[in-house]
This record gives sequence, structure tokens and C-alpha cells, in this order.
Amino acid sequence: MQDTIIDEVTRQSGAQTIDVNKAIAEKIGPQKYRIWFKNSTKLTFNDGYLKIGVPNLFIASWIENHFSNEISQAIAAVTGSSPKITFAIDPELSGNLQRSQLDSQAQLVAKAQDHSLSRRTKLPAPLRKKLKFSLDTFVVGPSNKLAYNAAKAVVSEQKSPFNPLFVHGGYGLGKTHLLQGICNEVDKTRPQTNWLYLSAEDFANQFVLALKTKKLEAFRSRTRQTELFVIDDIHFLASKPSTQEEFLHTFNTIDLAGKQIVLASDAHPKMIGQLSEKLVNRFISGMVVKIDTPDLQTRCQICKQYAAAMKKHIPESVIRYIAENLKNNVRELEGALLKLIAYASLQNQNIDLNMATEVLAEHLARTDPIVHISDIESAVATYFGITPTNLHSSKKNRTVALARHFSMYLVRKHTNMSSSEIGRFMGNKNHATVLLACKKVEDQINQNAELRWYSATGNKIAKARTILEHLEESISG
Repeated sequence: MQDTIIDEVTRQSGAQTIDVNKAIAEKIGPQKYRIWFKNSTKLTFNDGYLKIGVPNLFIASWIENHFSNEISQAIAAVTGSSPKITFAIDPELSGNLQRSQLDSQAQLVAKAQDHSLSRRTKLPAPLRKKLKFSLDTFVVGPSNKLAYNAAKAVVSEQKSPFNPLFVHGGYGLGKTHLLQGICNEVDKTRPQTNWLYLSAEDFANQFVLALKTKKLEAFRSRTRQTELFVIDDIHFLASKPSTQEEFLHTFNTIDLAGKQIVLASDAHPKMIGQLSEKLVNRFISGMVVKIDTPDLQTRCQICKQYAAAMKKHIPESVIRYIAENLKNNVRELEGALLKLIAYASLQNQNIDLNMATEVLAEHLARTDPIVHISDIESAVATYFGITPTNLHSSKKNRTVALARHFSMYLVRKHTNMSSSEIGRFMGNKNHATVLLACKKVEDQINQNAELRWYSATGNKIAKARTILEHLEESISG
């Protein structure tokens, strides 16, 4: 009789775990369930507890942090109760994990981190103290030393000589890190300072909302009565004349009061298309400093610091391998390290060079472009007799338009940039403009159309394919 009771309890428990697994899959979706639960977990009900067996601590931590609510809801839906959830390492599950599943887990972790990075500047007002980055964790090298020193001057001096301070440079080179570091350092050393950190998108959105809700005075009071005004991604204001006008008045009010302004952009003020001349003149009236791509030594140091923050030992050979192969920006380095760390944790293995070359092969192939956008800019500008600044401007004469179209076409062909990224770089054009330009160039090449433009040496005529061949040769050489 006792055996019958035990069998019945076991049978009911087994049925419950099957139903709970189904409920979890419905709540989080089949893809996430397959990646994080199928072959990775074993559910057991026992004395008011649900024990979740997992192959390692990494998966336990990820499931607990990302799916606890869904698991609790699934249990309640199936059993009508809310048992406590515990995790336990089950070595048998390690052998169940397939290579494809490990890859998927590592990619999802990297994607989640990338999503987090992309939202770093989306800070709503009122501002959130404390911001994520500090100057203490900013790795200084030849490519960013001038910008870093200028930032330190802004922090250390009540009235710095660099006002406004305008920092520009490519995607993922540390502009946001520097700006948030300034705010945090000022908050620490001069806590009485009234500072405001916003992205330009936040400024624009709050301005529009203030207009709609008739709270413009409150918005102006919040933005203009500040002693340190820090705006990230200022290029977002391009082609938004009414917001530019509001920002100009805000800028002037703060500047005339002798307060500090710090701005950041992907491009030099003169290279931001459709930006009012008044704003450009204000931006270049202070210190304009560029952050360049970090050199090898700096990239190695960035990798070491990131690994230390993740509390993971990574051999020097692996650090150098990643730094030598990823040269464009900091986020590429962090993404590669995160994928490698996640993969090693999922497999319960130490990181070595063989693992790095195997795991990161596809990642490196995807992130290392054959040609860099600066090469394309230089080649196109030289060929058509204009300056790179013209490519980013709002000019629409035949020469500039033709050069811009070929630039967009070549960038799309030779790099991994999306149409939206190309448009933003080429003077804040939208992705539809980029697609239209690329289609137009393709048609001209297919027809080998005769193209005309004007340069400093007079009128020019050339076949589309001849132009393309010349530009391809210039950027590859």
C-alpha cells in the first residue's frame, strides 16, 4: 500500500513538472525556453519547494535574474500555490548542453549587454544620480588624453577655460563615459552643484511634451537654471529647427550666466548636417576635441579593466588576440569579451587562446570591416573635388549630392553599418534617403550612365563604372 502511495505522489509530481515546464514555455516563448530551460534545467517539487537543477552557477544566476516572475506565475497557474524556489547544481545536466545551445546562450547574453549599452544615454528627467560611468574607470591613452584632460579641468575648476567643451568621435569610443564621468565627479567633489545630464533626444522629447502640456516655463526653469549642463548625442537636433531654436536660447542663458556646458556628438560641429549656423558658431567658440580610435596598448588595458570588472581571469595572450583583431571601438571589445566569458562559464572551462579563436571567429569576421568609413570619405571627397565636411552638410548641389550618393553606396557595400547608421553619419539623413541613394547609384552603374559635376578645375564628365572603379581602387590601396 505504501508503495502505491509513493508511486502516486511521484506520478503527480512528474505531471506537475511537465505542466510547469509547458507554462514557462508559454510565458517566455519557445525560443528562450529552448535556450535556457530545455536540457539546462530539471524541476523537482519537494516539501513546499521547487528545486531547479542547473548545470552551473552562470545559468542559475541568469534564470533567477531574468525569469523568476515567469516561473512563479507558471507554478501558481499549475498548482495554485507559491512554493519557494531554490537552485542546485546538477552535474548530469552539463552533458546535456549542445554546442548550438551554448552558442545561443552566449549570443543572448551579449545581445542583452549590447541593448543595455545602447540605452545608456536614455536618461529621463529628473536626472538619475548616480550615473553609470566614472572618470576613475576611463582608460586614458593617446587617442583620448586631450579630451580626458579637458574633462578633468571642467571638474577641478569652478570656471574652466573650456566652455563649452565639445567632444566628438565615432561610435563606442567613450564619449558617454566621459560625460557621465564629469557629472559624477562634480557631484562627488562639489555636491552643491546643480547639474543636468540628458541626451539630445531626451531634450527634444521633453520640449515637445512641455509644449503639448503647456508646461514650457517649468521645462525652461529645469534646463536653464543649472550650473553644469551636459548633453549627449547633440547631432540628434539636426533637421529639427524649432528644437534647435529652443536649445540655442537655453545655451545662451546658461553661457551668459557663466555656467559650464559640455556636449558630445558623433561628428565635429561643422560636419553635422542641417544644424543652424548659430548653434555651430556657439559650439566651436569653446574647446572642440576629438576622441580617436584607441591604439593597441589602450585596447589591451580596456580589455583588462573589463575582465576585472567581470571578476574573470583572462590570459594575456587572449587579451592581446582580441585587442589586435578588434580596432574600431570599445563596445566591440566589450562584446567579444562578454561572449567569451559567457561561453566559458556555460561550459565550466577556463579561457585560453584556443577557445578564444574558436568562439570569436564569427564575431571577429562580422565586426572587422574591410574598409573604414574615413577611407571612403577621403577617397570620394578627393575625387569629386570637395571636402569631407560637404558630405555631412545640408548642401544639395549636383556635385555634393553625387559624391554623397557614392559615399553611401560604398559605405553600405564595404562596411557592416545599417542604413540608419549611414544616414546618421552622413548629416542625419534617414534610412530611406540612404536606400534611395544606393538604388540610384546601382542603376547608374548598371546603365553605365554618363555623370556630370562641377569641380574647382571646371566641369567634369565620367561614366558611372569608371567613377566606381577609381573609387574602389583608391579605398583599397
